[in-house]
Formats: sequence, structure tokens, C-alpha cells
Amino acid sequence: MNFPPSSDIRKLRKSLDITQKELADASEISQSTIAKIERGTISASYDTVVKLFRTLERLNEENKKEMIAADVASKNVITVQSTDRVFVATELMRTTGFSQLPVLQGETPVGSVSERGIFDLLRSGNTMEDLKDAEISSIMDDSFPVVTENTSISAVTTMMSDCNAVLVAKKGKVIGMITNADMLKLI
Repeated sequence: MNFPPSSDIRKLRKSLDITQKELADASEISQSTIAKIERGTISASYDTVVKLFRTLERLNEENKKEMIAADVASKNVITVQSTDRVFVATELMRTTGFSQLPVLQGETPVGSVSERGIFDLLRSGNTMEDLKDAEISSIMDDSFPVVTENTSISAVTTMMSDCNAVLVAKKGKVIGMITNADMLKLI
């Protein structure tokens, strides 16, 4: 295994955002020795350098845990109630810039409403006057899937191949929402 020069120990440690003490505890090499190596006041043995780099590599792998739904979800979820009128939803979409909203009954997700769904209804012969005063429950689509806050992003990505959004819940209460736009921010 090839290692960078021992002068890179400080750079690697700083990139992991760990202190000399934390590296000393993890590697079982004294903090004072690490400080001297980083300052270049001592030339460390090959075994010491190998041990430090292996420890840094292990700590880096441990820090690479997969992101979870709570890391990505938008926290301010704008919702409508199933008994609200369609004009309430369209006004919320217009003022917030969101193209889709979860529909709740109390705190329970029961459906979704979107600009596309409303336009599809208009194209199929419904008038704006008919839709404006209709209850959202009469025009809503299926509910977005609900995942726990600890669901992995890879699982969320798989789910989103069949839907435009996923709701994130903690103890059964919706605390966030992940949309395609949120996922694109990860790239």
C-alpha cells in the first residue's frame, strides 16, 4: 500500500475534521507524537506512519455513512386538507412555487394534488368554475409514499422512479418531503 508523505497527515486529519487527540485515541499513538510529526520536528518510523494512515483511512470510511431521508427532506411541508376547496390548493401552489402538494386528513396523508393533475382535468372537459369550488378529495391523486426519517437515500431514489415525491415521517407525523428537485441538489 502506498501512502502519501507523512507531511500530509495534518491535511488528512483536518479534512476529516478530527483533532490530534481524536486521532491519537483512534491510532493509539500519543497526541504529542502526532503534533511533532505534523510540525515536522521528528521523523516518524515507517510503522508509526503506516498506523496513522490506516487509522485515517478507517476513520474516513466510517464518516462516509450513507445519507438518510432526514438529511435531504425539505422541512417546511406545505399541505392541504382533503376537505379544502381546489382553489385553496391552486393559490398555495401559485404563491409558494410548488407544483404538487400532499393532501392530509388531519395529520394522515390521504392523497396528493398537482398542477399537472388539475390541468389534465381541465383538458378532459372540466371547467375552471367546476374545479374551483370542488373539494380536493374529489380530484386528488394517490398519496405520496411515506418513509421514516432514517430511510436511506438509495431506497428513496428507487421509490421515486414511480412517483414525484416522498413524505418523510417521524413517529407517524410528516416532518418533511423529498421531491425530484431535492434529489437533483445532491448531484
